[in-house]
Amino acid sequence: MSFSTLGLSQPLLQAIEDQGYSKPTDIQEKAIPVVLQGKDLMAAAATGTGKTASFVLPLLELFTSELQYQVRAKRIRALILVPTRELALQVQGNIELYAKHTPITSLAMLGGLDMDAQKEQLIEGVDILVATPGRLLDMLHRRALHLDELEVLVLDEADRMLDMGFIADINKIIERCPAERQNLFFSATLSDEVRDLVKTSIFHAVELSLSADTSSKSSIEQWLITVDKDTKSTLLSHLIKHNDWQQGLIFVRTKHGVAKLANQLQKRGIEAEAIHSDKSQAVRSQMLADFKAGDIQFLVATDIASRGIDIDDLARVINYDLPNDANDYIHRIGRTGRAGNSGEAVSLVSRDDFKSLCAIESRLGHIITRNDLEDFKPRKEVPISILDYVPKNQRSEIIKPQNETQKSKTQNKKTAVNRNQNSTKAAEKSNISASKKPANSLWGSKKTIWDK
Repeated sequence: MSFSTLGLSQPLLQAIEDQGYSKPTDIQEKAIPVVLQGKDLMAAAATGTGKTASFVLPLLELFTSELQYQVRAKRIRALILVPTRELALQVQGNIELYAKHTPITSLAMLGGLDMDAQKEQLIEGVDILVATPGRLLDMLHRRALHLDELEVLVLDEADRMLDMGFIADINKIIERCPAERQNLFFSATLSDEVRDLVKTSIFHAVELSLSADTSSKSSIEQWLITVDKDTKSTLLSHLIKHNDWQQGLIFVRTKHGVAKLANQLQKRGIEAEAIHSDKSQAVRSQMLADFKAGDIQFLVATDIASRGIDIDDLARVINYDLPNDANDYIHRIGRTGRAGNSGEAVSLVSRDDFKSLCAIESRLGHIITRNDLEDFKPRKEVPISILDYVPKNQRSEIIKPQNETQKSKTQNKKTAVNRNQNSTKAAEKSNISASKKPANSLWGSKKTIWDK
């Protein structure tokens, strides 16, 4: 199938061709027609499957076909909510690329940038606004923006927004939106939390779920090495030099860990930079641009800071620390193997990571290949993975019914014992009573000799 069969006009088809794309991805093929029909949509697709274009292209098509519509001052037609500044800039960049042959206007609104400049751009109104929740609410409170003419609300990476604690902000924003609007929710996973959020805004949405097929994409080779925690840094340096890796995105759990690892790699002659939320937006944006251009060899990042990294030919992702949430692993490895390219996801796993590893492999539905090195054999062995591992916080849901069943069995057993004991006592009492009666007592309907 080609993009031309999806109902897109020539200006958009030209922009798509300019980017070198010839056919839509699975999520684009399924989502674009739904959006063009004006229907609400709840879609799950793994990172790197082209879901941004799944809502950007149809929005541009809808608004291009209504060029006579004039956006009023401080108004917008579509709002795209994203969890991080980096992702906001990435989505805005995609909009600019696809809209370059159209008169559609757009703006990225996020913290860390000049608020006055953003307010000035809103004065004449824009067609599509990409925003982070915090800055958007700030602008709404300042009356620099009004949502009364909003036509389409898009939540991109809804699962990440909920994980980052934006649920209250999202609800405040939704309350300010017109009741009559089109809703598009895109997420890497359709968790219970995402579904609960959707229920508050969408009643008859079309649901598309491709995450089960793409969470472990065949284009990404996944493997791990077991290693002691205190030798991870040395092992990573060895892998980079021995395998002649030219570029990679390295994930570390904490900001302190990011800075420490980047410094260790630099001391060993490996070009590496640390990116985390403590750095200014300008510095982070420049780092991402340099990394994408190949000017930075290895970028060490936290999960949040890496949002917005969109490189079609990124060779590999390295999990220096495994994430606590298995869904974060899916997000991480989705940074490689994009746009049909192959990629590699390497994880350094210590004994402390075992529970996280089991949860990740259970989420994937398969065991990740182990390629251990004899020179880095861990002192604390990492056990064989448990594919059906259940996190501790979810075990109560399984144990509770078992306990209730056992409790019921125990109660029944106690009841039976009590009945037997009561029967025995009754029988003993009868025997004692009988022994006290005269030998010729006649029970039943007949009277005893005393009654005569």
